Amino acid sequence: MTARLLALVGHAYGAGGGIAQYNRDFLGSLVASDLVSGIEILPRDGPASVQTPAKIVQRRPRFVPPVYAAGALARALTASFDMVFCGHLYMAPLAAVIARLARARLIVQTHGVEAWPRPTALQRAAVEQADLVLSVSRHTRAQVLGWANIAPEKVAVLPDTVGEAFTPGDGSALRDRWGLAGARVLLTVGRMDGRERYKGHDRTIRALPALVQRWPGVAYVVLGEGDDRARLEQLARDEGVSEHVRFMGAVDEATLVAAYRMADVFVMPSTGEGFGIAYLEAMACGTPAIGLDAGGARDAMADGRLSLLATETEFLDRLREMLGQPKPEPRALAEAVQRRFGKVVFQAEQKRLFERMRG
Repeated sequence: MTARLLALVGHAYGAGGGIAQYNRDFLGSLVASDLVSGIEILPRDGPASVQTPAKIVQRRPRFVPPVYAAGALARALTASFDMVFCGHLYMAPLAAVIARLARARLIVQTHGVEAWPRPTALQRAAVEQADLVLSVSRHTRAQVLGWANIAPEKVAVLPDTVGEAFTPGDGSALRDRWGLAGARVLLTVGRMDGRERYKGHDRTIRALPALVQRWPGVAYVVLGEGDDRARLEQLARDEGVSEHVRFMGAVDEATLVAAYRMADVFVMPSTGEGFGIAYLEAMACGTPAIGLDAGGARDAMADGRLSLLATETEFLDRLREMLGQPKPEPRALAEAVQRRFGKVVFQAEQKRLFERMRG
């Protein structure tokens, strides 16, 4: 295999967030499976330099859109590429132009809320030009097929995978460090973005007064950052549960894994998840999750076979039921997640899709 791939992405190596993680998993799997001989990543954002796997080079970020576009076009004209990977819908028009210039196959990735409403005419045209459109969930795929004039067989689901670090283990040391020994612990991991308030932090905070009546020591731990944190802190004060909510900010991977392990329930009643990799990470650490029966969360929860899906009206009752039960045996849940979303499964499906695309 001698194919070289040019990747246009917002973030990849050295960046946080679910989309950046997906890009790393997707591109790393390509070289590990020998589906391409090399990858060059052009990120919009991220660190100036970062370590990458063998056969992958990540260039310095170019934060200004016109500068980024000019650099990407120049690179396409001065180097040879067989495939162009577009990591986000907003970059699809540029990726389509570059694919035409390079006479390369075009792969467009779609995630969640960015692809659910009807996009711009240029974005639609770029998607319709693609040789392969990937979606992380059935819901996102259905939305794309609703606005794109494209053959259904060109739009495929390739869900998130889960990293090897996320395994069951003892989280008691972190419980002790954070003063949570003996508490019933709820956990949410996700950004707090004032422009996208769909993660469900509000819903969980508003559920706490009822939970505190049953479990006076219940604690809600929130990991992540964002400009909406101050509003959520005020909401906790307004609901009279501020002493039960712990905003712990961003943490490193080791602390994140320990947090998943020490929680009794991972809770993210989101209305806008394209997939929700945090569900996978929590369940791979052996912690059951609850989410809303909406969007891509259905795929992450395997339609309720891995963890619990609830409607908005029944969310509180189902959460109360989960807290009232002992935490399930962690390894059985973790093994079920790996069988469905592990790296081996991801690589096999990716290979199948690439072989089908190449004909």
